[in-house]
Amino acid sequence: MAKKIMAIEDDTSIVTLLEHILTKAEYEVVTFTDGLAALHSFDEVNPDLIMLDLMLPGMNGLDVCRNLQQKNPQLPIIMLTALSEEFDKVLGLELGADDYITKPFSTREVLSRVKAVLRRSSPALDALNNKEEHLTTADLEVYPQRYEAYFKQQALELTVKEFQLLVYFLKNKNLVLSRDQLLNEVWDFDFVGDTRIVDVHISKLREKIERDSKQPQYIKTIRGFGYKLVEASKA
Repeated sequence: MAKKIMAIEDDTSIVTLLEHILTKAEYEVVTFTDGLAALHSFDEVNPDLIMLDLMLPGMNGLDVCRNLQQKNPQLPIIMLTALSEEFDKVLGLELGADDYITKPFSTREVLSRVKAVLRRSSPALDALNNKEEHLTTADLEVYPQRYEAYFKQQALELTVKEFQLLVYFLKNKNLVLSRDQLLNEVWDFDFVGDTRIVDVHISKLREKIERDSKQPQYIKTIRGFGYKLVEASKA
């Protein structure tokens, strides 16, 4: 069954381009020109992925992103932005978006990002190929195939990318992982990406698994190299 993509974009030329690119790649595409209409139709459409313009009329893209996260925290979101300001991109990522594409974009970039996000946001694929895993360290427990994570036996509400980052860190405990390595393995990009995406998602993940995100006990920053998840003692 074709994956369903909801594209929320008010520029009709970009909507037409996205429809052409994605339909040709055999995705089902549903488009909206304003965020409020998209939110009202969300349950009916039941998309597998959202492509969301930041500069929408009426309700802006950041507010739409926030509302979408409340409806389904695991739903992958790719932001579309013509803005060069880092603030808007980072804020969107902090609200739960998985990635962003800056306009103008190429066909290859759109398809690469969409394929990567969809592939990495489907834990069922791992469940078909692997026995159930139980990853743990100190107060953290993760069941990748169930898409479940616990801190001090309390369920964590993680976005797709936060969950995937945590799984990758736990599978590579005590190893220093560079930003480029995380970008390649977790985002699955086959081209050079923006490593700020990694920093923002790690910051959000720390807020959910660390007793003090400013003095992390699990995910350590290794200056000049990247990050490392270390064995921590139980609280």
